[in-house]
Parts: sequence; structure tokens; C-alpha cells
Amino acid sequence: MAFLTVHSMLRDCTSVKTQPRQMIRRSCLLCSMALRLVVFILLGCFVKPVLAVEKNPDNHFLNLSIEELMNVKVTTASRRPQKLNEVAAAVFVITQDDIRRSGATNIPDALRMAPGVQVERIGTNKWAVSIRGFNGRFSNKLQVLMDGRSVYSPLFSGTVWNQQDTLMEDIERIEVIRGPAATVWGVNAVNGVINIITKRATDTQGTLFTAGGGSFEQGFVGARYGGRINDDTPFRVYAKGFSRDHTASLSGQSNHDQWHSGRGGFRIDHDRGIDQFTLQGDVFADVMGDTLNKSPLDISSLSVVGHRGHAEGGNIRFRWDRTLSERSSIMFQTYYDRIRYKILPIANFDAESFDVDFQHRLSLFDRHDVTWGGNYRLYHNKFFDTDIITFSPRAQTNHLYSGFIRDDMTLIPERLYLSIGTRLDHNDFTGLEVQPSARLMWTPNAENSVWMAISRAVRTPSRAENDIKINTMQLDGAPGFSTLPFSVLAVFQGSSAFNSEKLLAYELGYRRQLTSQASVDIAGFVNDYSQLRDFSLGALTLGTGLPRQFLLSTLANNQASALAYGFEISADWKPLPNWRLQGNYSFIDIQVSANSLTRNFDPATSGTDRVTPQHQISARSNYDLSEKLEINLWLRYTSNISYYSIPGFVTMDARMAYRSLKNTELFIVGQNLFSQNHQELMADFIPSASVLVARGVYAGVQWRF
Repeated sequence: MAFLTVHSMLRDCTSVKTQPRQMIRRSCLLCSMALRLVVFILLGCFVKPVLAVEKNPDNHFLNLSIEELMNVKVTTASRRPQKLNEVAAAVFVITQDDIRRSGATNIPDALRMAPGVQVERIGTNKWAVSIRGFNGRFSNKLQVLMDGRSVYSPLFSGTVWNQQDTLMEDIERIEVIRGPAATVWGVNAVNGVINIITKRATDTQGTLFTAGGGSFEQGFVGARYGGRINDDTPFRVYAKGFSRDHTASLSGQSNHDQWHSGRGGFRIDHDRGIDQFTLQGDVFADVMGDTLNKSPLDISSLSVVGHRGHAEGGNIRFRWDRTLSERSSIMFQTYYDRIRYKILPIANFDAESFDVDFQHRLSLFDRHDVTWGGNYRLYHNKFFDTDIITFSPRAQTNHLYSGFIRDDMTLIPERLYLSIGTRLDHNDFTGLEVQPSARLMWTPNAENSVWMAISRAVRTPSRAENDIKINTMQLDGAPGFSTLPFSVLAVFQGSSAFNSEKLLAYELGYRRQLTSQASVDIAGFVNDYSQLRDFSLGALTLGTGLPRQFLLSTLANNQASALAYGFEISADWKPLPNWRLQGNYSFIDIQVSANSLTRNFDPATSGTDRVTPQHQISARSNYDLSEKLEINLWLRYTSNISYYSIPGFVTMDARMAYRSLKNTELFIVGQNLFSQNHQELMADFIPSASVLVARGVYAGVQWRF
């Protein structure tokens, strides 16, 4: 079946008539490369026999009680292991079992399970992901990590989601922190942190092979092999490839954004007494496309057909942990990341980053658990001018230095805890930034916990606010411009005077374990934002395109502000040993103060009150009919997005899996089943054509041996 799947992928590559022959060859090469990597891994399985099978089956979480799940340890909130019910923050954990049962084939779709997280698809390979508002293609108030490695983009302070991927079966869990975590993770951890944590090599011993395909998920194949160099040094290697179909425009035409991807990587862990070492790396290559909405662009030569491009890159990470005692440890981590991205006439750039991180945890006077450390990060990027975007200067290197200290104090043993800390960051744009926080946790008994927090966080400028120039918005008919007798195009320009955006956040949370099989988690917040991005109007000049139109310069400033408040409720219940129900509800209201003439220019910031859906609901049912057959249902509701006149929608995903043999699983997944297609969001700043998210069905098989 794997060979048939890849054959289908290769066939689809050759059937794309609108892309250049060079792109066709690149697509086919990627699919062929992924197949060869998979075959290589499978052949490796027979060269050396496997000594052990995977220790942690993916469905072991369904066998745990809710009480046991509450004791699962998380690390992202404080950079040290803590039980979930002891964390003084709004935390949600997406387990490997959750991911598998959801049928999600990518990380953004898996994040839809978390309360307070807004995920909208805006293309085959493009998503908008944020926490507690301010969503858009270039969401900039969210820190995303993969095994503690920041995947922040130095160009626009956001995350390029199509470049963040791995074998989904290798993810151990995803920890989602809602609310500021800047004291722990630094600038840009304003509205939250997402940490994708992969399994240790010792937990992925043996061989895994998966393949399948369907309508939108046209074909996918993946393989992993885990073995041991010696008794103390397990390793794994993996490879995956897939082909995803194009989306449709609002008129039903193809957006020519098919996505073909190949990726591979490895991980080596070594334990030596009190020391643990990790070496991990990944490489990827993508071929993707996009279709632009030509009407708001002053480019007469712009083609109306889809634009094909490619991206490739890789990263390597080394980490050393020394455990001195239960309350004392040292951590050192460094990584290098490089990306090459080119899709004309939209963007063409090279970006690389280098990071060194150190942390020391120690106990003082029995009641103080102190964590301190430092970080250095280098970003270098070079942007090549396109018809839509230019940077001046083209190339730039930026440095970030930071240090932090945090003290977790036990005021009353097993009852009352106080955590205070601060982080000092120095960046090349705004200089020194201070981000303190204080968190209080009260646990009157084993079943109840109440926490509260006050935090300050900043979002530092990116090159996009300082050095960019974008020709993207037609102002005809916009508020304040509807009566002009001539055509006007807004030209966005960065400003070196742009400052950091600031947040002062107040949070309150409550967790209760109702029974050993039921729990509820409630978190409320009030976020006071100041110095948010806004735009002021500059000079009016005559453009060069045909037909002639005037160009209005718009400069970035910090004159907007916002007040956001809301709450999230999540519940977990196991009415039967083989049946688990999970649900959550999120509410948010945002009030923005911004320039009335320019607030429509920036949907992700000054227009976020009309881009953020006020209500979101997620409900999941995971039911094992027998040891061999399981049925998983996932219902979602998102309220309307008035900025783009997108109505609210309800959709459902369904997955059925059958284990015909002990190590073989057959599965079929239906996605977005309640409607033939629906719209979720539109791209901001870069005018990609609006897309419809279609109903899809795919099937596959997975072997473990």
C-alpha cells in the first residue's frame, strides 16, 4: 500500500499543468526522496534485530484514570517538572493518544483541541494560530517551541507553520500555556507558549510504518526505526512524505496551492550516571503554491494563475542535563536552524538562527526552589526584493541577550505556594526590556486548587515593523476614502521608531477533581495591552502601474491599545473505563482603541476585536468498542468573524480504527463532515486568495514491529 500511495503522489505531481516543469521535477524528487528514506529505514530493521518494542503504547492514556492524568508532569510553565494540578497557570496538555485519536495530520490541527487557542486554515500549507486573540497569518504574540527550541521567525515575530513538522507518532505531548510566560521564555511569549515535546529515543524502539491517502490528504507515508548503539545510547531515525491537494477559492476555482513535502530526522540520547545528553536534527524540503488576489495590488504584470515555490531547511540541537538531586539540576542547550524560502512574487529570503541556553535550579533553606539562567540568540536573515515586498537593508543580523531568575516559595507546606521572578532581555530594536511576574497557588486539599497571577510581557519589534515596504491594500470604498474621485493604494512602511508592544495581565484559575474519573479546569483573565501596532498616514504620490493610481504611505506606530477579558472551561470525564469525554468552551471579548482611518489596515492587531471569534467549543468522545475496534468523534464550533463577514460554523471529525493483528492498525478518518466546505479566515497583509476548507476523507494502515 505504501508503494501505491507514493505512486499516487508522483502521478499527482505530473498532472499539475499550471506549474513550471522545474517545479514538477522538484515535487517528484521530494516524493522519490521520501520513498527512498522510508525504504532505507525498513531495510535497516532487518540488518540488526530489534531488542525491544516501544515501551509506551500510544493509547496508554485511555487506561489512566483522571486522577492519574492530573499527576502527569509538565515542564513548560516553570522549566521544571510539575504535576498538572500544581501549576499556577492555565495549562492544557495534548497527549499522543489525543493526537492519534483526533486524526490530525499536522500540528496546527492538533492544537484545535486546546481551549483558548484559535486555529484557522488559510491555505493548504498556511494557518493562523494564536492564543486569546490577535490572530492572523503573522500572529506575533505567541512563542512556539519544539523540544525547547524556539521556532520564532526573525522577520515578522511569528511562526511559519508549514515548516514546523515531525512524525506525528513521535510527539509525546504538546503543552499549551495560555497567558503570558515571558518571565520563563522571554519576549514574544505574550499571550501564551506552545511547546511540542517529542519522545525520548528509548520510548521509540522498534519499527513503525504508516501509509495512506484520500481526497484532500492525497497520500502520505512515514517510517521510523529505533535501536541502540549500546545499552546507554538509544537512537531513532525517521522519514515522512506527503502530498496535499489544493484548496478552492470562494468561486470554486483552484488556488493552485498543492503541497508536497519530504522530511527526515534523527535523535540520539545518552545516559551516563547523573548526566543525560541529547543530539537531535531534522531536514525538510517543501514544494507549495499560492494564488494572489490581484485587485488590491499595483502590479500590472502580475499573473492571475497560481504561483509555485519551494522551501527547504534544517536544524540541529544538542542538550545536556545534569541531575544533582530531586531539587537541583543544570541544563545547557544549543541549536542551529536555517531556512530557505522562495515563492515569487510573494517572498524570497534566507534566515538562520543560533541559540545558547543555560539554566541552573537549586534549593535554598528548604522552602525556596530557585531557577536562574541566561540565553543568547542570534538571528541573521537576507530578504531578496519581490514585486510585493522589499526590505531595506536587505540583510541584517540581530542579537538577543537575556537573563532570568525565579523563586518558587513554599509558604505553607502542601497548601500555599508563591512564585516570583523576572526576566531581563536586551534586543537590538528597543534595548532593555523587563518582564516580571508573581503567581500564587493555594491547594486547600488534594481535590481543589486555586491560583492567581499578575504578569508583564512585551512583544519586541521585528524587521517587518522596521525595514519593510508592502504594496497590498486598495483603499477604494474603505471608511474615510469612499468619496475620493481617484484610486488610492496603501503602501505599508516600517519605522525605526516602532517600539515594543506591552501587556499587563491578570489571571485567576480553579481546578477541581470531582471524582477519580472526572475533573474540571476554569481560567479567567483580563489583559491590558498598550503601545500596540497602529498606522499613521504619510505622503500621497502617483504610482507607476496601469491604470494609474495614487500611493498613500502608511507608517507603523504604537498608538493603539486594547482591553481583553474572558475565560476558558475544560472538563474531562470517563463515564466508563473504555469511554472518555473531553470538552472545553472559550469566551473572549476585546475592545480596541485605534486610529479610525487606519484600523482596517491591520486585522491582526487594531482589528482584532472583529477577527477574534467570541465563542469556541470543542467536544471529543473516545470510545473503545473492544480491544480491536475504537470510534473517536470530535465536534467543534466557532462563532462568526465579523471583520471578514465569515459566519460561525459547526464541524465534526470522525476516526474509526481496527486492530486486525496485534501490531497492525487500519484506520479511516473523515474531516469537516458537516458541510462540503467552509471558510475559516483570510490572509492579512499578503493578499492570498480566500480559501474554502473542504470536507475530506482518508484511510491508512500502521504497523509496529
